Amino acid sequence: MSAVARLDLDGRRIQPLTICMIGAGGFIGSHLCEKLMLETEHIVLAIDVYSDKIQHLLESGQPWNNRIEFHRLNIKNDPRLEGLIKLSDLVINLAAICTPADYNTRPLDTIYSNFIDALPVVRYCSDNGKRLIHFSTCEVYGKTIGSFLPKEHPLRQDPAFYVLKEDQSPCIFGPVEKQRWSYACAKQLIERVIYAEGAENALEFTIVRPFNWIGPRMDFIPGVDGPSEGVPRVLACFSNNLLRGEPLKLVDGGVSQRTFVYIKDAIEAVLLMIENPSRANGHIFNVGNPNNEVTVRELAELMSEIYCQVSGQPKLDNPTIDVSSKEFYGEGYDDSDKRIPDMTIIKQQLGWEPQTSLPDLLHTTLTYQHRTYAMAIKQVITKSVASR
Repeated sequence: MSAVARLDLDGRRIQPLTICMIGAGGFIGSHLCEKLMLETEHIVLAIDVYSDKIQHLLESGQPWNNRIEFHRLNIKNDPRLEGLIKLSDLVINLAAICTPADYNTRPLDTIYSNFIDALPVVRYCSDNGKRLIHFSTCEVYGKTIGSFLPKEHPLRQDPAFYVLKEDQSPCIFGPVEKQRWSYACAKQLIERVIYAEGAENALEFTIVRPFNWIGPRMDFIPGVDGPSEGVPRVLACFSNNLLRGEPLKLVDGGVSQRTFVYIKDAIEAVLLMIENPSRANGHIFNVGNPNNEVTVRELAELMSEIYCQVSGQPKLDNPTIDVSSKEFYGEGYDDSDKRIPDMTIIKQQLGWEPQTSLPDLLHTTLTYQHRTYAMAIKQVITKSVASR
């Protein structure tokens, strides 16, 4: 790390912070810890129940060993949590159940994890005068206004009817019986609590709404580093199919449109939030890449093409297969048609813009997936065949 003083966006010297990071062992947390260790002088109190994805940062002999402490604890009713928050200057809460397959099958766990378990964190920050960066989700927007128009209506193509703005777009969810919205509702409600704490009790906060951050170490590969029956998010689902030489499953035809941003681009945005509180406090930020917009079907086709380049394997004759949402996720699934972020506020406040194209980020990610998992998948398949 350079000895040259690091400055914030307003030219002020950045002072080292003690950061209490809840959920530090996950996908986003691991990349954020890495960034903080490699490029800053900040101290991290890393909280999680798992440390696999940050183990390389915790090994002895690293130059940052005195700047990262791992605390293995579950934030549910653990008295140590408030003590660690009191030791910090900033709290970052990444903890969540955020896998669509769980929203239907584990709606209570989803609501408790994303709302009930987050309440003490907000309260401790407010009571102890600590700044909070809370990770929410783009799913709080729910369905777009345009999705309620007839399919051929010209206004469906008008950005005013589908681009999602932090300070203007309504949050439109499906009926209560569609339990898929348990996650979005819980996330929106905790956002409202945080915002109210800011208004009534002067809590300094920033809310992050990620729009499909993807890259190495995302989720898990079923049967290798996660449960065999597990259903991770779309990138890991498709990666699992590609690694096993199976067709990629497209839920309800894969017509939903999404945007994808490279994790390292997104982490740059988070670092700007950490180190520029005067510009970030009190704001909700979309963090995504509207230039990387594709349908899920187009994503599957692009991933299949890139994986063939990375692995040297031939493309399947039938690379995709359509499945119903009921078959894939179970009863009560629902979805939004588009999730396209407006980037005005984050560009205005922090000067951040994403840099990595979708083909480039997929090439990097699939190269990692192949190098990390291909041999393990072969062993799992060989063992399965031998046991029959």
